Amino acid sequence: MSPASRFIHPCRRFLRLSLLAPLLLGSLASLAGEPERTYQLATASTGGTYYPVGVAIATLTKIRLQPQKGISLWAVSSAGSAENIEQLASNQAQFAILQGLYGAWAWNGDGGLGQRQSHLRSVSMLWQNVEHFIIRADAAHSGSIEDIHNLYQRPFSLGKAQSGTEGSGHHILRSNGIDSDRLQLLSMGYGTSAKALINGEIDGMNVPAGVPVAAVNEVFTRLGNRVRLLDFTDQQLARVNQQYQLWSRYVIPINTYPGQVRPVQTIAQPNFLAVRADVDEQAVYEITRTLYENLSFLHGIHPATRDMALDKAVEGLPMPLHPGAARFYREQGLLIPPHLLPGQ
Repeated sequence: MSPASRFIHPCRRFLRLSLLAPLLLGSLASLAGEPERTYQLATASTGGTYYPVGVAIATLTKIRLQPQKGISLWAVSSAGSAENIEQLASNQAQFAILQGLYGAWAWNGDGGLGQRQSHLRSVSMLWQNVEHFIIRADAAHSGSIEDIHNLYQRPFSLGKAQSGTEGSGHHILRSNGIDSDRLQLLSMGYGTSAKALINGEIDGMNVPAGVPVAAVNEVFTRLGNRVRLLDFTDQQLARVNQQYQLWSRYVIPINTYPGQVRPVQTIAQPNFLAVRADVDEQAVYEITRTLYENLSFLHGIHPATRDMALDKAVEGLPMPLHPGAARFYREQGLLIPPHLLPGQ
């Protein structure tokens, strides 16, 4: 079994269960008089963390909520945060996983996203989106993000067009004085980027995702010490946070990836579950409750979700909570900061 398969296959097994549950029990909600409410959950490309976690969340709703409450989510792949915001705006998706930076941009009308996206609300913090800037070892002179300067005019994958990976990558590089437009940028998803790096078609890539990442695992399995995961100094981290205090220090432990013999001092920003403000309050309440009553299920799907905990649910959220989520957190005794209260 390939390294990538180990991350995706558990989701497929649970997805099969989710498909059986509606067939066997789906009519119970109708018999009980509950309205059917099915919502689209936009994720990202299949090689990262958004997609498997999104599938897990959707599967959980189909198993726990659809039979009795008639509430379910369907996870769909996408280009990532930027496209997800567009899908939320057009009501193609009602829920989405977003990077913290894109949430801040959307809520404040920054980052080239146009006017303020006042129809968005937060549901829960999910996990840390860890930056994995990987370049060929022969270009890694300092071992820090500064080395991206050495790749000017060389092929580099900064993520799919219109993705959160691409947008946050530009932000990180430009904050540190690196002209990302001088890279020969190619628009690729995580899995495609990994294959291109392995095949010598590109000289570097960035894969922000929850640790461990299947695509990164594949690169280190095949290339070993011929590639380097770049560090960030404290000064470089401070530059990234000049406008929004979103990123924090994240240390990738030794042996997280094959042949990784040193800890990597990188940075991470939060990912969170967003929802349209007009989604039914009771549905959001039930989905939020189900997430936190079944954390062990999510932990078994992807290691990135092991950082999820009720006491961290509202940390770093860039926009106010949906009333349904806020109601659940109040019931659990969580203190909600004033800027996250519904109606702000």
